[in-house]
Amino acid sequence: MADVELDFEAPIYEVKRKIEELESFAESTETDMQAQIEKLRERYQVLQREVFASISPWERVQVARHPQRPVFSDYLAGTFTEPLELHGDQAAGDDPAIFAGFAKLRDRSVVLLGHRKGKNTKERISCNFGSAQPEGYRKALRVMRLAEKFKLPVIALIDTPGAYPGVTAEERGQAQAIARNILEMARLKTPVVCVVIGEGGSGGALGIGVGDRVLMLEHAYYSVISPEGCSSILWKSAEEAATAAQILRLTASDLNEFGIVDEVVEEPLGGAHQAAGDMCLRLEDALVRHLEPLLGLSTEELLQQRYEKVRKIGSFLENGAPQGYVPPHLRSEAS
Repeated sequence: MADVELDFEAPIYEVKRKIEELESFAESTETDMQAQIEKLRERYQVLQREVFASISPWERVQVARHPQRPVFSDYLAGTFTEPLELHGDQAAGDDPAIFAGFAKLRDRSVVLLGHRKGKNTKERISCNFGSAQPEGYRKALRVMRLAEKFKLPVIALIDTPGAYPGVTAEERGQAQAIARNILEMARLKTPVVCVVIGEGGSGGALGIGVGDRVLMLEHAYYSVISPEGCSSILWKSAEEAATAAQILRLTASDLNEFGIVDEVVEEPLGGAHQAAGDMCLRLEDALVRHLEPLLGLSTEELLQQRYEKVRKIGSFLENGAPQGYVPPHLRSEAS
């Protein structure tokens, strides 16, 4: 597949094309142009760092939605081994938009959940582009209860624009299925680590998103509503999506600052789609690092810490700030 260029990446790809042209010219004419090519490669890397260091929230949303970005199936193949998928919610049927089953993280058996988006048009249509039906969430809950029974940790990879909003999903209890999952995950008696790997869309993400640790990839986003949806409500048009993305504070760094996300997992230079294999290894390291301390906790300690974590989300101060209080985003400056 040819590289997909985002608008803000234009300067980067201009240099990349110059490198390719010089390499082609040097090969066809048998001319030594290695010095010029190396200079351009250095410029290419500098540009990548500069551009990605200053991208806006809306541009970060575009990276999270990049058609070549690694999806669940890539991490299933590159981060985990021996996957065994389970099917069906024992009520209405199966939903391919959610994977639920067993796998191994290094040598440890885990229960693995994940939103499927698909790698091609056929797969994407089959999975509703990662938007799960209620039976997908009920299937996930069924498998999480198996994790609790067999004392296996749960890992959930989140990548969805939101739960499927169709009439049939509402008829089969979409809201109830998501609400039930949120309740049950909050009191599940086994460690849970959640990672937003791409899009984290509202209740569709929360349906498998309550955990002891919540991680986000650097260029993922997590929001109560999509920027386009927010823009349509506030400005009666999706054209203000970039402004909406700015005010929603949906980036990984924002959510880490708010205490909702425990770690921002750094992506390869230029985004995860530039080096999917490297991103799989980075995710593996992060998962192991966060899972190991949780496995040493008693059930009571685990549930108490999870309760305290969830209760802190959305906390605010009434009647102004106490004396000496410094907002999180200003603390580094104050120190």
